[in-house]
Amino acid sequence: MAKLRIMTHNQWKADSNLPAWQEKGFDCSSRVRTKGFARVYGDTLPDMIGAQEVSPKMAGDLIEHIAELGLNYAILWGRDTPIFYRPDKFELVDSCFSLYPEEFPDHEGIFNNDKTKSYCIGVFRTKENGKLFIFASTHLWWKSSKDQPYSNEARAYQLGLLIDRIEALVKKYNCPAIIVGDLNAGYESQALSLAFSRGFEHAHDIATDYKDDSVGLHYCFGDGFYDYYYDLPFERAIDHILVRGKDRLTVRRFERYSPEYYLPLSDHSPAFIDAEI
Repeated sequence: MAKLRIMTHNQWKADSNLPAWQEKGFDCSSRVRTKGFARVYGDTLPDMIGAQEVSPKMAGDLIEHIAELGLNYAILWGRDTPIFYRPDKFELVDSCFSLYPEEFPDHEGIFNNDKTKSYCIGVFRTKENGKLFIFASTHLWWKSSKDQPYSNEARAYQLGLLIDRIEALVKKYNCPAIIVGDLNAGYESQALSLAFSRGFEHAHDIATDYKDDSVGLHYCFGDGFYDYYYDLPFERAIDHILVRGKDRLTVRRFERYSPEYYLPLSDHSPAFIDAEI
């Protein structure tokens, strides 16, 4: 069995330092924050990362900082939702990318702000044993249904489009699948219910050795950041790792990484699983 460490990571898309941060003596520029992300990867050593809210500048800065640590990741570019992976461990077999449509059929409104909501999919072969798996990074629509009607339904619709594409790849390659990302939806949401109804399970629920119940969220936005993490129940988390095919991919550990140094880097803590395939 090959061991995999798979991560989801919303990086907060911000290239330059902002006035409110500068006034407080802090720097939220890409150059500074991606150095912190590289430290995260050096500390946790993920084999594959499904990222969200990544600008081209952030991706370039991150790869440079990663190389400074002696780490090597290739990028499968997917606009705001790229995949970073270890080329020494995985071979890319197939891939696809799609923006979610701005419209939710038969519902008024726009459900993709600035065309930032998308999915990026890679089919990877594990070099150690030749096993295939499908890996998708995604970011769903962000508003609540209170702020914009039908937002909950729109997220389920978007996730359904991703699962449709994954199912076509499962049929072609006959392998397990992993979805990671910022779904902007809690455990009891319509989006997660849709995923569960279509054969996916939450990595937290099927982890055999350890499961982290934290939410991995804190305040870190354009006007500054808080120096603490939110104490909320697991069901309020919005960054998820979903697995289909647990008979061929075993999840051992589900964890969120929330050290103190991460607080000024992004409002989302990275989450990862240790799995075997």
